[in-house]
Amino acid sequence: MAGRIRDEDIAEVREKARIDDIINEYVTLRPAGGGSLKGLCPFHDEKSPSFNVNPSRGFYHCFGCGEGGDVINFLMKIDGLNFGEVVERLADKYGVVLRREDEGTGAPERPKGPSRRRLVEAHKIAQEFYAEQLSTPDALVARQFLAERGFDQAAAEMFGIGFAPRDGHALDRHLKGRGFSRDELNAGGLIGQSGYDRFRGRLLWPIRESNGETIGFGARRLFDDDRVEAKYLNTSETPIYKKSQVLYGIDLARREIGRTSQAVIVEGYTDVMACHLAGVPTAVATCGTAFGDDHARVLRRFLVDRDGAQGEVIFTFDGDAAGQKAAIRAFGGDQNFASQTYVAVEPRGLDPCDLRIKDGDEAVRGLVDARIPLYRFVLANVVGKYDLDRADGRVDALREGARLVSSIRDKSKVDAFARELAGMVGADPDDARAEVRRAANRRPAPSGTAPAATETARPDLPSVGDPRFEKERETLMLVIQHPMNIGRLTTELHADSFTHPVLRTIWTLVEQAGGIAAGVGDPAWAAKLRDAAPDPATASTVSALAVAPLKKEPDAAYFTQYLLRLQEGGMSRRIDDLRSRLQRTSPEDPSYITMFGELAALENERRGLLDRLAGPA
Repeated sequence: MAGRIRDEDIAEVREKARIDDIINEYVTLRPAGGGSLKGLCPFHDEKSPSFNVNPSRGFYHCFGCGEGGDVINFLMKIDGLNFGEVVERLADKYGVVLRREDEGTGAPERPKGPSRRRLVEAHKIAQEFYAEQLSTPDALVARQFLAERGFDQAAAEMFGIGFAPRDGHALDRHLKGRGFSRDELNAGGLIGQSGYDRFRGRLLWPIRESNGETIGFGARRLFDDDRVEAKYLNTSETPIYKKSQVLYGIDLARREIGRTSQAVIVEGYTDVMACHLAGVPTAVATCGTAFGDDHARVLRRFLVDRDGAQGEVIFTFDGDAAGQKAAIRAFGGDQNFASQTYVAVEPRGLDPCDLRIKDGDEAVRGLVDARIPLYRFVLANVVGKYDLDRADGRVDALREGARLVSSIRDKSKVDAFARELAGMVGADPDDARAEVRRAANRRPAPSGTAPAATETARPDLPSVGDPRFEKERETLMLVIQHPMNIGRLTTELHADSFTHPVLRTIWTLVEQAGGIAAGVGDPAWAAKLRDAAPDPATASTVSALAVAPLKKEPDAAYFTQYLLRLQEGGMSRRIDDLRSRLQRTSPEDPSYITMFGELAALENERRGLLDRLAGPA
């Protein structure tokens, strides 16, 4: 069984994977002074950038939500991968050979399973192969399918559409001829265990990540003798394809989403194509699954509010029961966005593809332009089930609408939705608010609920940013950012030098890691401290200290001043403690003389520190 990846290989990955290059693939970064970069956080919605990246430290931190870490932590968080998966992905990208240690003998062992690089390369070649097959005689039915929906050859090329030959072995032969093994093709979901092309005889859309890498396929049934009866067949979960985290069309839409701060969520591959070709280039779709929280996180990376105006997320749903159910589900995730959420429903129940065929490109653009707020659409559907001309109907509508309103997680929106509900039902706004409160009280709390943040769990804990802790904070910034320079000057530094519990814990982590000397020349120094943190508040503070700008470019005098000030503060506290004990001790007590001597020595030492802080006369 493969053991852990060797530390020196992980260190090489961290060194070669520049954090600014990696994060720039997800976030637009701009210079922020002092060698730092700044952008809008991909982990929460914000209008002013608080997401900082320090390339020289290899660290990032968001001062808005507290997320932070090194390049490995970033990819784990944003792509939902574990530590080993991220290390392997970066190793493939930067050409680092990973070695593993057998847990029993320490002997190196190759990682098991195909690498991400090989799986992505296999999908790239498969997409090119399928695209070539679309022009063959066997693909006539596929071309007719596209033509009937208004898609010509240029559209097929734009979206990389292809056709899987019906014999079932063509892709297997092609990829084996390019050096790929059966295990690699099985792992990537391209070939089944029997050796057959999983998508044989189908029209195919390549599913790509935002960077354009093909990681899967969506396949449409064309022939009656297809043994798989499902109209659409998608790539199964693989090491590189997670259906809850991919959006079809995001590679083509990402720039326009960022430019216009608008995203349009449609239901299918042909709907995405129709929207883009009709002049709505911000359209994306999920791949065989409902729109969920992970999809929202993908969109948040690119959806940026502009000039103080909120962006827009527009869902298109059919007007039938299934569409209404999808709208209610989307409403439940509405608070994932700071942007306004809307719904666009074609009155005749036409999806964007059918609408384009029937009424042309302008009608598709008009559908998006006629959007209405999502909450209004959902509440109208709930209220519409009842006869509002009857008193009992109004009561029932109010109660069901109140349950819906009480379910949203963003409580800042509750009052506005309650007023909207009151207007729809014809009830007094105060009655609607009261019904919403009753519905919320009846709703059971989730089991195992924990405080969302350490500040909430420890309301008695002062903020690390309090001016009282400036000396402690700045000293630890030097310890994390400049271990080589400050390490020579910290012989008098100890845990008691820090009064804030979180900062004291960080110093303890430094000591447990081998002291400041252990950080000299180690590019993963800050990451090791963060990884060892016992709680989220400490981990977040480590990342904040790693990227926070110093007051000026540090030199020897700067280091010395902060350390002396911190030592003087600790010495003053010890002096105050001794004075207090002396006041409570009788002069006849044998310990009195000893404490008095300690006090005199400490005061003399403190005067020496103050003289050094004052500098030459």
